[in-house]
Amino acid sequence: MNNQSVTQMLINYAPLIILFVIGWFFGSRHERQHLARLAVSEKSLAHIVVSSERFYKPTLEANSEGELVLGSVVIAQDYFKMVVARVLNLFGKNLTTYETLLDRARREAVVRMRTQAYEKGYNHIYGLRLEVSNINQLGSMVEAIAYGTAVISTERRKPH
Repeated sequence: MNNQSVTQMLINYAPLIILFVIGWFFGSRHERQHLARLAVSEKSLAHIVVSSERFYKPTLEANSEGELVLGSVVIAQDYFKMVVARVLNLFGKNLTTYETLLDRARREAVVRMRTQAYEKGYNHIYGLRLEVSNINQLGSMVEAIAYGTAVISTERRKPH
């Protein structure tokens, strides 16, 4: 291979490489920002106790009734990280790209559920259930749904 053909090859693939780097940068930046917003939201809603125990029923305030609350979200991972995940999949590596996608989706769904409970004046959610499903065949988009029964409880501590 002579210098001219190498130069021509670099010129041909340069736009693709540049787009890949730009996409990776902005995708990573967006993911970090989303995780930071989640941490702030989780901290501000920490006073709402959430329990996954199905048959646990907290001590309720007088005249308090339960109500279904739910949070749902569809989150997509950037295309460039999915390309890297597919390459790593060939070698049997941990697919942290998918793991962070699922983590962000679950956490966002729980935050939205807690927000709904907070807006309705509830301070306790029990029977938490989470469902996650793929939206597309590539696995780059997932939907997460968190739901539970919200009540006004006299308990101010997390259940055992």
